[in-house]
Amino acid sequence: MADHSYDYDLFVIGGGSGGVRAARIAAGHGAKVALAEEYRMGGTCVIRGCVPKKFMVYASDYGHKLKEAQKFGWDVKIGEFDFPGFMANLHAEVDRLSGLYMSGQVNAGVDVFEERAEFVDAHTLKLVTSGKTITADKILIAVGGSPWRPSKDELPGVEHAITSDGVFQLKALPKHIVIAGGGYIACEFAHVFAGLGVETCLVYRGDTVLNGFDMDVRTEVHEGLKEAGVRVITNTVFESIEKTDNAEQPLHIKLTNDMELDADVVMMAVGRSPHINGLGLEAAGVTVGDRHEIVVDNYSKTNVENIWAVGDVTRRAELTPVAIREGHAFADTEFGGNSRTFDHDKIATAVFTQPEVGTVGLAEHEARKKYGAVDIYKTKFRPMKNMLNGKSERVFMKVIVRQEDQVVVGAHIVSPDAGEMIQMLGIAIKMGATKQQFDETCAVHPTIAEEIVTLKTKS
Repeated sequence: MADHSYDYDLFVIGGGSGGVRAARIAAGHGAKVALAEEYRMGGTCVIRGCVPKKFMVYASDYGHKLKEAQKFGWDVKIGEFDFPGFMANLHAEVDRLSGLYMSGQVNAGVDVFEERAEFVDAHTLKLVTSGKTITADKILIAVGGSPWRPSKDELPGVEHAITSDGVFQLKALPKHIVIAGGGYIACEFAHVFAGLGVETCLVYRGDTVLNGFDMDVRTEVHEGLKEAGVRVITNTVFESIEKTDNAEQPLHIKLTNDMELDADVVMMAVGRSPHINGLGLEAAGVTVGDRHEIVVDNYSKTNVENIWAVGDVTRRAELTPVAIREGHAFADTEFGGNSRTFDHDKIATAVFTQPEVGTVGLAEHEARKKYGAVDIYKTKFRPMKNMLNGKSERVFMKVIVRQEDQVVVGAHIVSPDAGEMIQMLGIAIKMGATKQQFDETCAVHPTIAEEIVTLKTKS
């Protein structure tokens, strides 16, 4: 039963994927709900992440496809890439989607405040712009994450660099971009800019990109970056960034290995951090972990009885669909009479490098550590389309099988459309399919995906 001594049954801080889903579902269950968003509705995914980034990936890939079309008989004349025109189209679509997020909340009966909310205490929030104070029985924190970068003391001249957020605000295509980092964001944007014809350099502290992924996948992506024309400099980091008088490439970069680079755009893609600074968590008594994350249990509840958190701010799995599922489970549990959690095991994911990475389940090193004896099946081949278009790019596939019962515990693909393939494959692996069941599945020919059910030779 709602406590009418409060202004709202639920107050959601953050208008991203997890927050809007939780607010809408809770309102549908009959709760009186409000939501505050300090920037634009849609959060990281819609405004400055998955959606605009994927549009950039598409734009970059069209450059390759136009050249490939010539090999397939098309009289294609390739002109200049209209970056401002493309960006105008991109932002128009982002605006449309953001508007849908807003109308979805309003139509569900959620009161939306387009300003920042901060905690006064565990049941009270202050809206910073208007100064209004609001109370709520339950509060959900869904503020997401933001790009992290070093301080000016740690990296002199860091103020001259952009982050992934800044990429979508560029007015012109860079002439030479230097990207710091080797995670999925750095690798994706390196491929994007290289595909758009930009001289691109990636600087990474490790020796192989995509730390934490399966080692074979890491190797494939690392080599793929170089094949795409990206200059990859490893085992070093930025020492300083200096603004110069060079009109073409005004940023002078010094690396810790004594190398020096000049560029017109420098991008820091060295990690993300929960967006909790200034939120007033101390006033509410909410516990924060060692990674700056809000600590929650399986039901997304914090240490404070009436406060929950979902999405990137909890750092459980920093993925849009995960935030949506967590927010939905929270709303059903607290307002719908259906107590449930979201299972974070075997989440299929994609990295939109070119070609893409699709992965679900355990990497080989994780599987060996967890189960000991595993069987590894993998293949590398040149896809049919490349036989005619002249590309040397190859597809890589790998399946990891628990030896004791032949259950498939991991699958990894580096291929065009790997994201599409891994979504379907994720169902089978989530269900506990065995290698024999993979083998008994008839192939769809001729496709790239058929190879996943024809793997016979153990590595």
